[in-house]
Amino acid sequence: MRLSLQPTCVLAGLVLVAATGAASAHHSFAMFDMEHPIEISGTVKEFKFVSPHTLLILQVKGDDGVVKDWTLEGGAPGILVREGMTAKSLKPGDEIKATINPLHSGAEGGSYQPLAIKFKDGTPVAAPK
Repeated sequence: MRLSLQPTCVLAGLVLVAATGAASAHHSFAMFDMEHPIEISGTVKEFKFVSPHTLLILQVKGDDGVVKDWTLEGGAPGILVREGMTAKSLKPGDEIKATINPLHSGAEGGSYQPLAIKFKDGTPVAAPK
């Protein structure tokens, strides 16, 4: 018996394989504790508005007075833009407070949402459209 593949079947199969690969390549946010958000305050050290996820490095002074860098992961730039944030929304030296989802490990880091970040004076960083 000869197997005959129609071009549409081949194309549909290729699309399915490509979509499956892209979906499995994207990592989850399971490392962050979404159940117990915390508020932190600090000074922006660096803000990287890059794909696939933005990165915010915040210098946070602990209860012991020691300043540590907290690495915060955000959504993709396109998502942040839709929420009113741009590559110029944060710059080194900006003092902010943010409600974040900390790392389950307890290390200095977590994930952030644009609408949960405010400047020291209470002004929102993101201006929703």
